[in-house]
Amino acid sequence: MGKTIKIYLPDESASGIRHAEITNWSGQALACPRSRFQELREWPEVQRPGVYFLFGVDDETGSNAVYIGEAEVVIDRLSSHMTGKDFWTEVIAFTSKDENLTKAHVRYLESRLVAIAKHAGRYRMTNFSSPQLPSLPRSDRDAMEEFLIAARMLMGALGHKVLDTLVSQPLGHQAPVTKPDAQSQNVLVGDIESMQISDKPPIFYLRVADVDARAIRTDEGIVVLEGSFATNTTYKSMTSSMAALRQTLVELGTLALDGAKLRMTRDHLFKSPSQAAGVLAGYSINGREYWKLEDGTTYAQFETLQSKLLLKDLTSK
Repeated sequence: MGKTIKIYLPDESASGIRHAEITNWSGQALACPRSRFQELREWPEVQRPGVYFLFGVDDETGSNAVYIGEAEVVIDRLSSHMTGKDFWTEVIAFTSKDENLTKAHVRYLESRLVAIAKHAGRYRMTNFSSPQLPSLPRSDRDAMEEFLIAARMLMGALGHKVLDTLVSQPLGHQAPVTKPDAQSQNVLVGDIESMQISDKPPIFYLRVADVDARAIRTDEGIVVLEGSFATNTTYKSMTSSMAALRQTLVELGTLALDGAKLRMTRDHLFKSPSQAAGVLAGYSINGREYWKLEDGTTYAQFETLQSKLLLKDLTSK
């Protein structure tokens, strides 16, 4: 089911204060750059209980960083962070339009948001500890889970995917975390008639030299999955940008030594199949030709087949 998101720009600036909401949702979000914090004080939407995200950059690694907190009066807590935390450059706060969020509710939201952001692994968490999940009546807990789903959508619309896993998964409280397996992928044998409909993404494999990797194509690029193996050798033909990215992944521990090879310790998003293949293989390589489905269909062939299927569907209407 689709959703309508409204974003209000009070001074017609996409980089200034933004008020965001989803039609027929009781929650709301306010995004504000640190430089405009004094103006945020004038908004009654942050004069109530809520949760907030402080976004910035980690000075040591240069990676995105976030702090997640809660408060009975959001603006008061944020004021303390103007002097207490230096890393952040933007704040996004979530509160309720009907003012029905209580202290217990926002503590629940904070605990869940910290856990979800840590699992997503896109930002370095600056929270020192994981807040304990408070006890709520079942009806309140379900209401807060619905709040979380809407908050994640708004967060993405405001430019941060801190709550989104690299491989799409449900946000629900009881939802298991699983990755697609070989049996769940589409089977392609070279023509559009053979394409089977599946609700799970197909897995691509890269098997060259010391590389034995698995990846999933997403809306953002290609995600190489945890447990994939890469070569421990960097060749001269590797571009400087790929070599720098490879070294960064090693320093962050995303690529770690495992015997004579390197192993992916977590899922990682690459911008293109060639970038992913080059970093893993240690040299420049055409990822669109070397990433393949189990049946041998290349990444390029898969995209061509999908385009043909779309064209066939459009012409049949």
